[in-house]
Parts: sequence; C-alpha cells; structure tokens
Amino acid sequence: MATWPAVLFALLAAASNALATVLQRRAARTVPLSAGLRLGLLVDLLHRAVWLGGMLAVVAAACFQALALSQGALSVVQPLFVLELPLALLIGRVLLGGRIPRSGWVGVGLLVVGLGSALAAAAPTIGTTHAPFDRWVPALAVCAAVMVTAVGAALRRGAGGVRAACFAGATAVGYALTAAMLKDATHAWQTGGPAAFFSTWQTYGFALTGVLAIFLLENAMQSGPLTASQPVLTLGDALLSLSLGVTLFDERVRTGWWLLPEAVGVALVLWGAVLLSRVALARDLTGAQDEAPAVVREGTEPGPADI
Repeated sequence: MATWPAVLFALLAAASNALATVLQRRAARTVPLSAGLRLGLLVDLLHRAVWLGGMLAVVAAACFQALALSQGALSVVQPLFVLELPLALLIGRVLLGGRIPRSGWVGVGLLVVGLGSALAAAAPTIGTTHAPFDRWVPALAVCAAVMVTAVGAALRRGAGGVRAACFAGATAVGYALTAAMLKDATHAWQTGGPAAFFSTWQTYGFALTGVLAIFLLENAMQSGPLTASQPVLTLGDALLSLSLGVTLFDERVRTGWWLLPEAVGVALVLWGAVLLSRVALARDLTGAQDEAPAVVREGTEPGPADI
C-alpha cells in the first residue's frame, strides 16, 4: 500500500483543487456575463483577490500531486482525487452558500465508503518510479486511440448526455495519462534535479496533456448534464490510473475473490457520484447546465436562476 505521506499529499491535492474550484466560481460570479468571448475577462479576474487565490490553490494542488506521486503508487494516489467533488461541495457550502440536501450527504458517504473499501480490497503495491520507454509507446498509442475515438463519438452526437459522457471519457484518459507522465517526471527531478526534469519528454507531455484534458472537460460540462459526465469522469480516471500503474510502473493489486469487494466498492463510488452530480450546488460549482444557458447581456445582473 502507498505510504502515508503519499496519501496525505494526495488528499491535500484534492482539497486544494476543490478550494480552487470554489474560489474561481466565486470570482466568476463577480464579473459581467456576456454572450461571447470577452478578452477583458482575464483582466477583470486578475483584479480580484479571490480569483488569484484560486490560481494559487491550483499551483498548490499540482505540487501536492507531484509529491504524492513521488512517494506512492499511481493506482492509489489518483483514485483519491474522486474526493475532490465532495470536498468542493463542503467548501462551497461555506463560501458560496447553498444547501446540500440529504441525498447529497448520502452521496458523500457512499463515495467515501466505496473508495475506502475498494482500495482496501485491492491493496495496491508500490512498483517502480520510472517506466521504460518501450512501455510508454503502447500506453500512449492506446490512450490516444481511446481519446480520439471518444471525441469522435462526441462530435457525431448532438448536445445531451451521450455527448457529455463521451467527452468525459476522453477527459478521464487525459487526466490519468497526465498523472502517469507527472510521476515519471518527478522521478527525473529526484534523480537528476531541475536539469533532468526539464529535459525529459514526460514534463512537456504532462503539461500538454493536462491542458488538453481541461479543454475536453469544459466541452463535457457544456455538452450535457453533470449526471452524464461526472460518473464517467470519476470512475474513468480512477480505473485508468490503476491500469496505467500496473502496466507502466509494475504496481500490483489483489485479484481472485478480492475482485468481489473491489467491485462493490466501485459500485458504491458510482452510486455516490451519480447522487452528488444531481445536487444543485455541484452543478453551480462546475458551471454545468442541464439545459442550454440563456444568453445574458454584458453588464446585466444575473438572476437567481443564473447562479
């Protein structure tokens, strides 16, 4: 099993990402809405301390994730990020207001219990800290093929649940692949310092893949309801990270009859993710819409339905 420092850093990364989501959402509420792209939006946000705080939280999350991956198994660290949405709900309730209904609290409980039981049953072991290039080639090819297929399927569908789920699936692959390359890049830093870190291809790979994953996530959120995208993203990232941990870094999980409690844990995580995606506060934090949002003229004040 991963070392406790790795688990702690992973939880801190999830909490930092959750805080960033809440702060950036709060900052977005304070700028005028417009019908299209507005170049002055970034300038407006730069003058808001709460948005800058959100960006600092993003940087902190990246540092915590790197520390976690340098000390623990990818198949443990990355699944812990499913706690980001429950943490964002709890933080959002304090900073943004809003109410978490009973079903939301049930979803939090199911997700936490499911994640804990699945990881306990799988008991992933720490493998190597560096994957040889001959393992990266098929992994990159398969991940790229899955992402292209998922995006292609999304583009062939109109706005709705299927389109959102396909984009979310591609996003999950991107997140898992980003984490795997980040783990290899942190190994380069540990063994060769900054020079090795900035000279290895994995450093630029995780940066580009991370940006692509964020772009795909935005498309998923705008394409359909959160109930379609969030469960796919939550489980997809965790399961793909586990697969990459096994194939790239020689991490091992228990099989045999242990697959039964692992499956039960995964089912509880899925159930909890579905319940949480239905909470109004969750849709508010992610900016997802169940319907196409109405256009608001720049300079007008959004009503309660808009936030």
